[in-house]
Amino acid sequence: MAQTSRTTLRRFDQSLPIALLRAREASTRHFKPHIDRHDLTMPQWRVIRALADAGPLDAKTVAERCVILPPSLTRIFRALTARGLTRSVDTSDARRHMLELTQAGRQLFEDVITASEATYDELAAAFGHDRMQSLLDLLNDLRDTVETLPPPQLDIPAAAPARKTAR
Repeated sequence: MAQTSRTTLRRFDQSLPIALLRAREASTRHFKPHIDRHDLTMPQWRVIRALADAGPLDAKTVAERCVILPPSLTRIFRALTARGLTRSVDTSDARRHMLELTQAGRQLFEDVITASEATYDELAAAFGHDRMQSLLDLLNDLRDTVETLPPPQLDIPAAAPARKTAR
């Protein structure tokens, strides 16, 4: 195995993916109790939050907005609908699955968001309101920039075909 020179290797704490993960985990710890109190998972909450923000949405839009893979989204939709928090919306395009919050879903959203906003205000006050807004703007700019880049080209040699073994 080739060894990378330590002078060219970025320090672990200066790795963008690691820094983003650490910031996500640290901030999520402050919001998760509000979600847990209502027996929700974080992905379920993201779906409820997206539906509360934008009204009825199709599955593709929810997946993109909430950063959830479609197979997981299907399970989340089923769970939220079974709890009476969401319902399907009729659409003229049978290929599109549209979903919206029910009254119970809206009430749960209001309950969670009230507690979450207090936590958000506390974090923004500690970090600085202007710095928080700048951070959010920079993160959105970073995402937009990265999404315009071509996909990474991996220099991985093709795997040798698997050999069949006699049994």
